[in-house]
Amino acid sequence: MKSTIDLSGRLVIPKAIRKIAGLEPGVPLEVRWREGVVEIEPAPLPVKLTKRGRFLVAVPEKPTTSLTNETVKQTRQQVRHGRSASS
Repeated sequence: MKSTIDLSGRLVIPKAIRKIAGLEPGVPLEVRWREGVVEIEPAPLPVKLTKRGRFLVAVPEKPTTSLTNETVKQTRQQVRHGRSASS
């Protein structure tokens, strides 16, 4: 897919890519230049590690929305696909 950058430096990410990547308005992104390629990805969620019983748990520093069953299902499928593609 092709897109352009406007005079203010804004880039429109095509809807199909936003949907696949789970990008929604207001999602913070990290943009970097690496070996001649511009990379854009969701910024990691800031977390703090908290001990809960015997376990160390990553707890978001700011309130977040809960994961839906559909999001978990899609993520699991993407991880499985990534593993099988790299084998």
